[in-house]
Amino acid sequence: MAGERETKSGNGNAETGSSVDKDEGEIGMKPWEQHSTVISIPRFDYNAPSSILRQSHLGFLITCPIKREKSATKEAFCILEKYILNSDAKRRRICTVNGDSESIECKDSGCKNEMPDTSLEKIKSDTCSEKNHDLSLVKLTRNGLLLFMFPCGKSPPVVNILFDIVQSLDSQRSTMPRWCNRIFPIQGTCVLDEKELPSIVSKLVNGFMIDNRNKLGQPVKFAVGYNKRGIEECEMKNTKGNNNDNSSALMHRNTCFSVVAAIVKDIVPNSVVDLKYPEFAVLIELLPISGIPGGLSVGGVSILPKELFRTKPRLTVKSLVVDTKAKDGKTSE
Repeated sequence: MAGERETKSGNGNAETGSSVDKDEGEIGMKPWEQHSTVISIPRFDYNAPSSILRQSHLGFLITCPIKREKSATKEAFCILEKYILNSDAKRRRICTVNGDSESIECKDSGCKNEMPDTSLEKIKSDTCSEKNHDLSLVKLTRNGLLLFMFPCGKSPPVVNILFDIVQSLDSQRSTMPRWCNRIFPIQGTCVLDEKELPSIVSKLVNGFMIDNRNKLGQPVKFAVGYNKRGIEECEMKNTKGNNNDNSSALMHRNTCFSVVAAIVKDIVPNSVVDLKYPEFAVLIELLPISGIPGGLSVGGVSILPKELFRTKPRLTVKSLVVDTKAKDGKTSE
């Protein structure tokens, strides 16, 4: 990850050095004591860029303080694995319970299985020890950002997972994360151009309306957000360094807004853009993925209900922390 030194452990995992990312409690510790507290995180998935260019993927983009990416990665895995386990358990519980017995019968397959143990103690014991939920870590070109992706074909309810996380924090059932500031659920990825973006937006808006049509007012109010995270500056530098490359250009903000708004209005005829009180938002995040060929830009797209985003001072996914300025270091919003 940019700005951080990595060493490889014997099991192939990337680890932070004892001189990097020292959390509270490590200061003043003996070298052998520091070694026992080294944070172990998975290696980057270097096949991700080509896979993402071929097909759409689901995942999470997380913001964190700059130079705390490794601590945030460890924390993010703990948070996400816990709620992915919860989500899997909820899916298994969509069934009928046979009396007072400890078995359940699935409606879709007719199979009988033991009632899954979804107690908090069980979830906590599994959290962080099992890394078998197919989440892969994707290398980025900017600090203060983490990108986790599911393999192609996996379709976990990423928006519902974020909703559960926010609900748990709001009700104080969970402690506020220390390093992870925002979690943006990615329902699909695409090359940001006028061909691929309309296709994925159309698919996601149709799905959202099927689930929420009866919950929305008349007319349906929506907003569109496009976050490029200062990538324009990098593009300008790259262009200056390579005068022969004239194709390296990002989708203009106004073009993105007009394309997405036209798709929504075509699917939902009685819809209007409302930046103050939208009922849902179409959010596009430019993903600064390392290894993407020049001239191409990849974005993550998601349709969020009003409970999961804020409109002031700008349209963005809801923060997990009360005050990001209270964090150590700077944050990539």
